Amino acid sequence: MPDIAVPEIPVDEQERPLPTPDAPARNALVDGPILRTLLWLAWPNVIALSAGTCVVIAETSYIGRLGVESLAAMALVFPFVILTMTMSGGAMGGGVSSAIARALGAGDRERASALAVHALMIGGCFGLTITLIMLAFGQALLELLGSRGNVLALATGYAQIFFGGAVLPWLMNTLGAILRGTGNMKLPSLIILNSAVCQIVLGGILGLGLGPVPQFGMRGVAAGPLTAYSIGGAIMAWYIFSGRARVTPVIRGLRIRRGMFFDILKVGAVSCFSPLQSVLTITILTHMLAQFGTQVLAGYGIGARLEFMLTSIAFAVGIASVPMVGMAIGAERVARARRIALIAGCVSFVSVGLVGSVIAIFPDLWVDIFTHDRGVRAASRQYLSIAAPMYAFLGLSISMYFSSQGAAKVLGPVLAQTVRLLFVAGGGWWLSMNDATAAKFFALAAASMAVLGVLSVASVVLTRWGPRRGAVAEVRPALS
Repeated sequence: MPDIAVPEIPVDEQERPLPTPDAPARNALVDGPILRTLLWLAWPNVIALSAGTCVVIAETSYIGRLGVESLAAMALVFPFVILTMTMSGGAMGGGVSSAIARALGAGDRERASALAVHALMIGGCFGLTITLIMLAFGQALLELLGSRGNVLALATGYAQIFFGGAVLPWLMNTLGAILRGTGNMKLPSLIILNSAVCQIVLGGILGLGLGPVPQFGMRGVAAGPLTAYSIGGAIMAWYIFSGRARVTPVIRGLRIRRGMFFDILKVGAVSCFSPLQSVLTITILTHMLAQFGTQVLAGYGIGARLEFMLTSIAFAVGIASVPMVGMAIGAERVARARRIALIAGCVSFVSVGLVGSVIAIFPDLWVDIFTHDRGVRAASRQYLSIAAPMYAFLGLSISMYFSSQGAAKVLGPVLAQTVRLLFVAGGGWWLSMNDATAAKFFALAAASMAVLGVLSVASVVLTRWGPRRGAVAEVRPALS
């Protein structure tokens, strides 16, 4: 029998799993140029997240028309709203996208579809849990923050409506995370943009009243986003369940598996601690700066708004990196996954840092938008000159956080956030004991950003990504 020559397979190709009938022969997220693919996925997210900034500005505008007490009430309840959205969208949403992307990267579309159903169950349960907690203890939590009298009544009214329907943002963000896990960034971003427009229009009409619609006040403002979320969630649910997405959840005959819940929660549940610690860090800084008076506190608040806007860029890049890293990990291409994380980190660091540095040199470009008060302007300039260049490290940390979600190794960036929290708390206590100036506290805030960025990168570099070598060696002989 004649010998048959077998062509030699390059080393890089030996590590790739063979294509399966369920996986396309070529996938841009797995094989395409990293930077170009990353930017192509990121740009819809930039537009969608920018719309979120517009919502904050618009809401502040028409709530201000309801009076100072309404503004104070919104300031009290806003952290809880932000936590709900970041936990459902960025934290648990990242866990959902990561699990689905890893399954698709391994060529297992059936598992990805089953994960989508389990993700929706998790989203529904978390949403209902938050509803029960806020309806039972929401007023007590607002009182702990110092809310009293009519301000407490207004804040409680908003919380009862918004958190009474907390399952809606959780389900909408979970559906968006499912689509992002498949590499579809455009539809979720379009839905978020549409929801932002609906939220501005409906919140304004229901809150202030228009024509035959009476003025419902803060309760009407809260009803606006819930209506927008229900519309956006319905559109995405139709798209996914109609078979137009790369995954099609099947409810009939579903077998609930604990392993699928674990695959999502091992990333999503741990990730939830990051926004919690971030909000707590900002709360501690705000509390410490309050001792210097309203003008310094307002100046810090203006800088914090810039921070929120610029980190949206890093969020957009980071969210785009999740399916790219996840699919590379699923395909056992760990080196590519690390290159994606590195490139995404560089893009976030440079883009956020560039704008932050320009504002640090010319702070009036930002400050003039908000105030003409001399004291507030002086405090804002001082804060931005110290802290704005360090926003680059915040962008870097956010990118590392999302890339780690894609690799299902998110503990390191979360612990980096813990170190930042302790750094601010400990450093703030020491500065308070030594009668430090406001500038010293601004420097503490800036240094904490650098600490967070450096530790987040170190956690990615030092953490092993992908399956254990022994586990891979055991699986491959079994497949041969």
